[in-house]
Amino acid sequence: MSLSRVGFVAFAVLVVGVPAIAASGVASADTQRRANGVASTPPANDTTPLDVVGVYPDPVVDEDVGEFVILDVAAPTRLGGYTLSDGEDRVELPNRTVEGRVALTVTPNLTRNRTEATVVALSQGIALANDGDHVTLAHNGEPVARANYTDATEGEIATRESDRDEDGLAWRPVGATDFPVVAAAGESARAFVLPSGASVPVETLADAETRILLAGYTLTSERVARELVAAGRRGVEVRVLVDGSPVGGLSRRSARRLDTLTERGVEVTVLSAEPARYEFHHAKYAVVDDRALVTTENWKPAGTGGHASRGWGVVVSADRVVHGLARTFQADTSGLDARAWSRYRAGKRFEPADGQPANGTFPEAVHPQQFSPDAVELLRAPDNAERRLLELLRNADEAIRIEQVAIGSRRQPFLRATLAAARRGVEVQILLSGAWYVEEANRRLVRRLNKRADREAIPLSARVADPNGRFEKIHAKGVIVDDDQVLVGSLNWNNNSARENREVAVLMEGEGVASYFTAVFRADWQGGDWPVPAGVVLAVALSWFVAVLTARRIEFER
Repeated sequence: MSLSRVGFVAFAVLVVGVPAIAASGVASADTQRRANGVASTPPANDTTPLDVVGVYPDPVVDEDVGEFVILDVAAPTRLGGYTLSDGEDRVELPNRTVEGRVALTVTPNLTRNRTEATVVALSQGIALANDGDHVTLAHNGEPVARANYTDATEGEIATRESDRDEDGLAWRPVGATDFPVVAAAGESARAFVLPSGASVPVETLADAETRILLAGYTLTSERVARELVAAGRRGVEVRVLVDGSPVGGLSRRSARRLDTLTERGVEVTVLSAEPARYEFHHAKYAVVDDRALVTTENWKPAGTGGHASRGWGVVVSADRVVHGLARTFQADTSGLDARAWSRYRAGKRFEPADGQPANGTFPEAVHPQQFSPDAVELLRAPDNAERRLLELLRNADEAIRIEQVAIGSRRQPFLRATLAAARRGVEVQILLSGAWYVEEANRRLVRRLNKRADREAIPLSARVADPNGRFEKIHAKGVIVDDDQVLVGSLNWNNNSARENREVAVLMEGEGVASYFTAVFRADWQGGDWPVPAGVVLAVALSWFVAVLTARRIEFER
């Protein structure tokens, strides 16, 4: 977009809420603060009813039509007497009483498509420069709030990030969510691991009576597609959301599955347009009636089909978690970057399939098991997952067990928090995948971590997994803390996953469900030294019962 001062300013909020940014009051230049190209001043007093909480200077449209500045109104306030200025032009706000996040705009119809806020039309606006500007809110001529920014990012809004320091601001695509962590009582949870528990995802879909909201990175499983079509035929609302531009491109196999679903009446949406809210839609979940299925695996034979990957999953019935996940699906399917599959695929060519679908067979070493966790939390990236996982690692007292595809770098924040835990005496085990595409890097990291552990004499050990015929490769993204809390979901241990992708995970608390995954972790950790014992299925099935009666952790026998 041009850097000229063109277009009018509209006032708006994000699709599902924006955290307060940079905010209010005016101070001298030496007290102004800058982070990520944006700066703002602290409140002049704690009773200021209006704050400037965001700026959107560079829309992805010609002549920057639809610019906006975000205001937060703490209490019912009449806007008469308030003005907004960029140092050159000054706009009087309409004399109307408002509260909460409001959208004042010279383009109300355009703004309504980008916000759930109350929209109030302005008779005129101010222009915002893409290469930097400042916005001042004044009341009866006295400044009450100000926000400054530099070098706007096209299609993104600058807001204050709650997981940064009190002065930190960052750019976020318009329409990207800022959901909080959702916490709920545990109620019922069915834990499963793949490849053993491949029947759980399909059975869950087959039991649907009213709705299926299925979200994934890719969908190639014929079995899953059949269940979705069958559900639609029996009157279930069926909607699917996938990424339109996965790494390597969308395959012909994926395109055929999505074609079939659409032809059979299933609503299919892809995220692959501008302005993009997320680099990848990498989440893997399904809302089925009043249950939420969250897994580490893709909807493909290698993943939820049970033909290759070691994965973790859970089906939870906590109402708040289910509602939060359904709200996530609705927000992600309604963004400007969302396209109906039939519209998206018109005139496109798709990539040849990379080999044949996975068709491995593996022993059913671990059966699904029902639990009643003490608590369940819903985490979403980039909204809150990084912050919550760091908090979890930093609060560990006894043990951290990590089963991951890979770790982004030696300076990755999750790894650094884990090393810090080991230095304060927490036992740490890190198990990484031996898949061909990560094996070399994982072995290098494992050597470095083990050398550091020896050098610093800290209780940390790392390994590359040896599947020993029980699965083909690790694709899980699991963390167990103090053998009492377990995180399951799509969040990889790299900054891109935590900060740029849409990811979903659930954090469960309770000895029973944690013991279940701890038993699986220990079996995977044993690797080549561990033959599948005859009693392993019974041991896991009785994990909750044993944990409650004996308060002892479950281990697989050698």
